[in-house]
Amino acid sequence: MRSMPDARFMRLALRLARRGYGMTSPNPMVGAVLVKDGKIIGRGWHHRAGLPHAEIEAIHDAQKRGHNPKGATLYVTLEPCSTHGRTPPCTDAIIATGLKRVVVGAMDPNPKHSGRAFKILRRAGIGVSRWGEATDEARPGSRGRSPQQNIVAECAKLNEAFNHWIVHRTPFVTVKAAMTLDGKIATASGESKWITGKNARAHGINLRQGSDAILVGVNTVLADDPSLTARSVESFQPSTFNAEHRGLRRIVLDSLARTPSKAKAVSDKFATLTTIVVGKHAPKNRVAALAKHVNVIIAPANKVGRASSRAGSAAASRCQQIDLRWLLKRLGSENITSLLVEGGGEVNASFLLGGLAQRVVFFYAPKILGGRDSLKAVAGEGAKSLTEALELRAAEWKQLGPDLLMTAKVANSP
Repeated sequence: MRSMPDARFMRLALRLARRGYGMTSPNPMVGAVLVKDGKIIGRGWHHRAGLPHAEIEAIHDAQKRGHNPKGATLYVTLEPCSTHGRTPPCTDAIIATGLKRVVVGAMDPNPKHSGRAFKILRRAGIGVSRWGEATDEARPGSRGRSPQQNIVAECAKLNEAFNHWIVHRTPFVTVKAAMTLDGKIATASGESKWITGKNARAHGINLRQGSDAILVGVNTVLADDPSLTARSVESFQPSTFNAEHRGLRRIVLDSLARTPSKAKAVSDKFATLTTIVVGKHAPKNRVAALAKHVNVIIAPANKVGRASSRAGSAAASRCQQIDLRWLLKRLGSENITSLLVEGGGEVNASFLLGGLAQRVVFFYAPKILGGRDSLKAVAGEGAKSLTEALELRAAEWKQLGPDLLMTAKVANSP
């Protein structure tokens, strides 16, 4: 039976991994702890793509502190990499250092690599196991999931966006909306600031900080002229923009290139991070004007026949006139692992009713707006019957000041 100090070490590795929140993409967040004779001798986490992985950071930390890591046990939240990428395989360093044992929180989600590190390390005589395997503590008790299972779940959830992207090569899509209790995001005139309170807004900023890109529709730009930034990018300078250090990408769906050249997303110092997605029939003069300041993608039109059969998806997609499945593949090829959709009702419907979202994050304010013409959080044509309703699972509720936050996964999403 695994001892409780083991749980302490793995939980510490999880806390370390979370320090990389919003910084490691397109790599996963990973934390590592080195333990020898029951004492922690080194700790580390992956800081950013292109820099040493968590295992290497922990080994270096131990050596800097004057400890010899030979014979130590490594607790790491994700299976060590076993292939050459931006950095050499961590399995090589683990073997060269002479570690005795490796305990892994989650397997590599890449089917081509999953379990490979286990085989390599075992051939080198290093004991390696997945956290919670074959232990009494891993079995659920009468009250549900055991503490060890909770750790396994946390390690898996830590990188749900990366896990989705590495398998499907499209971003993990989260649809976020702030609304009244009756599901309205703005009055008929478009007034929406502020429906929710400061705690909910702070949580929304945190979601942006952990995302690779944020997406809105052109109507949101025309109505609100949002900056679409996260506070963590305040110090970002365009001159530092490269494959290893990215700010928050800003995506605007604008089939007819109506985005004004003076819009904040086009004219501010983060313009290099903005992409306007236009349709083939967008006026060429408008496209050319935007292309002087931001990146412009000409996307194919949505094909209704390729859209999901779920009610309402065709209407929502026609509204956008952009093939969103094509766009997601394009963004995935550009190493966008997570996409935060903050569109209006039609854009939200395009992703949700079109079967393109994996998660929803809805903030509910204790207010009732009412009104036939007030704007809905999810528009489109909607379901024709209850059997066609979009189902959510694993819903979690949290109170943020006077507001409620509901986070849930979209059932049957890829």
